[in-house]
Amino acid sequence: MALGFPKSENLKSRTTIKKLFDQGESYTSFPVKLIYIPQDKLNKSEAAFAVPKRNFKLAVSRNSIKRQMREGYRLHKQLLTASNNMGFSLLFLYLGKDKPKYDKMEKAIGALLGKLVDKNT
Repeated sequence: MALGFPKSENLKSRTTIKKLFDQGESYTSFPVKLIYIPQDKLNKSEAAFAVPKRNFKLAVSRNSIKRQMREGYRLHKQLLTASNNMGFSLLFLYLGKDKPKYDKMEKAIGALLGKLVDKNT
């Protein structure tokens, strides 16, 4: 499996994002919270990443954190496809108040995807 994060895997649908907040289940591994719902598409997951403006006023800081989360997801997304044939809509929400260290962010995202796979296998 390729380790890229193409545009086709980017969650952009407003209705799906609204459904995530209304009906989605969640896991937390500080400093990241994962909100997810199963998808109809087999073996195809879409992800979105969010950092609240309340905690990080500068767009440069928010975008930097989102890049770190995307990279962590990109490296660990093979966990989703290797173990089951389900697709998910995922939203990663950053909860921390300070800029994160990359290694801590990557471990948190890996742990969240591991929990998701364990529960849904």
